[in-house]
Formats: sequence, C-alpha cells, structure tokens
Amino acid sequence: MYFGPVPLAVAEGAILAHPVAVPEGRLRKGCRLGPAEISALAALGLTEVIVARLGPEDMDEDEAALAVAEALVPDPAAAGLRLKPVGTGRVNLHATAAGVVEVLPNLVDALNAVDPMITLATVPRWQRVAAGEMVATVKIIAYGVARAAVAAACAAGRGALRLHPARLSSAILIQTVTGADDGSSGHRAIQSRLQALGVEMWPKRLVPHREVDLAAALASAAGAELILLLTASATSDLNDVAPAALRRAGGKVERFGMPVDPGNLLFLGSLVGRPVIGLPGCARSPALNGADWVMERVICGVPVTGADIAAMGVGGLLKEIPQRGRLREAK
Repeated sequence: MYFGPVPLAVAEGAILAHPVAVPEGRLRKGCRLGPAEISALAALGLTEVIVARLGPEDMDEDEAALAVAEALVPDPAAAGLRLKPVGTGRVNLHATAAGVVEVLPNLVDALNAVDPMITLATVPRWQRVAAGEMVATVKIIAYGVARAAVAAACAAGRGALRLHPARLSSAILIQTVTGADDGSSGHRAIQSRLQALGVEMWPKRLVPHREVDLAAALASAAGAELILLLTASATSDLNDVAPAALRRAGGKVERFGMPVDPGNLLFLGSLVGRPVIGLPGCARSPALNGADWVMERVICGVPVTGADIAAMGVGGLLKEIPQRGRLREAK
C-alpha cells in the first residue's frame, strides 16, 4: 500500500488520509476521492493531498476487519456473539445473552503477532458480561493490509471467542448465624450477583452455626440447581462446620482454599450432583472477590475443578475490601 502525498490531478480513486474542512462541511478521512471531492479540494487551492492507495495484493480496511471477525466467530449463533456492522476498519463483537466469555489467549496472541496492522482486543478471559455488552473489537490500523496477512490472521485466530450463557436458573443461599444476625447483608449481596446472570434465588434460609443444623438444611436443599453456603464464622479448615456439614449430608468437598485475595477461604463441592460453593466472608460485600470467578463459571456451565482454582493466582490479587475484619496490611 502506498501512503503519502500525490498531486491532486492523480488523486482520484485514492483514500483521503486526513480530514479536510471544506465550505460545504468536512471531507472525512478514509473517504474515496471522487470528482466532487477533487473539485472541493481544488477550490481550496490545494495542488496535492496525502492519500493511501491500495496495491493489487491489498485488502480494504473494512473488508479485512470483517474477514478477521468472521474467522474469530465462524458461527455467531453457536458462539453467542453478534458482529456489529463494519466501519472505519473496525468490527465490534457483542454478547447475545448474559454469561461469561471464553477467550483462548494463545489464539489471540497468535493473531496479533501476524501483522501490527491487524489487531484484536478482548475482555479478560472468563469475564462476566451482560446481554449486549461488547466482548471484543477487531481493528485494522491502516487503510489497507496485505491479503496474505489477513489470511494468516484468520487462520491463527479462528474460533478464539465464545460466550457461555447462564445454564442454571435457581440457587439457594444457606447462611449460618449466631446471635441476632438476620443475614440481610449477605442475602442482598449474593442476590445481586445472581440477578446479573438471571438466576432466581430461593427465600432466605438461616440456621444456627452448628454442623448438624447445617447438614439438615443441606439435605433439604438438594432441589436447587446451585447451593451456596455463607457461614457466620469463616471456614478455617476442612473439618470446620461447613465442609463437615456437607460431608455429613452425603456430599463431598472438591477443593478448599483458593489463590485469590479476597476470597481465599472458598471451598467447592457437590451434593447429589448439585454444585455447592462455600463462600468466603468477603462475599457479603458487593466488591469483586474470588467467589465471583467460581460462581459465575459454575452458573454458566463451565467446569471448575480444583486444578482450575489453583490456576487463578495470576491476576488473583484483587482490590482490597475495607469491610474485611483482617486487612492484608495494617494501617
């Protein structure tokens, strides 16, 4: 692709590189220069203009952007993503439903390594998004790019994005309490999280902070698709009240502890085929914590194993939650 100044007399058909103000308004950058545009520029007394002119092996920015976007999402309906109309070398991709976004970083990196003029930016891997929210943008930097580079980028990034919409529709939060606590703060915080993914929350359930009482509540909650536990005192050991109650009720614990802070004291288990998440105390705050990452994936049908949780450490140092009883660093 040629980029630079050319005499106005030979500029017809080229792409205007920079906007130019004319009496009738403005010639936008990226427009094709036809007879009317050439006349308007000549009326300004210009004898040359800076343009881009594609070569025979080049693709127009819009054509290239659309080709890359379509390769990223070969079947938009199956991927839960919608491609917005192309313009100025850009195609935005939006979620068609609430869910979490699966991004394959190796494919994104490979696409972005093909040619600096071909770029893809995405939300972080497994980010929760609302219906209609943008999850990625393809942008061609120059006015044109080599067809061979576009083909290589399409091959490198094919199928790199997918939305996992919410699969579960109901959840129960069981809270253990001591004293006069009515569980309202925890109930509100968790209900807000569930509503963001369209999950119905069962009525508030409070039980004494005792293993036998919590086990009985768990046994009666097996009809919910997701069981959440929030205890009056943070879980401190695999034999503490909540994990022990889950085992007493016939369930099992898959993982206790996660390398995400706030959120270290989470545990993940199951009961009669239903996922059970023991929430850390920081889940009472609306601020992001490690439990969000696990709960969102579980709701959206993304398998979460102990190994998956162990791999959450990079990026797992989240913003401190002032409401925590013991902060990371004393002030």
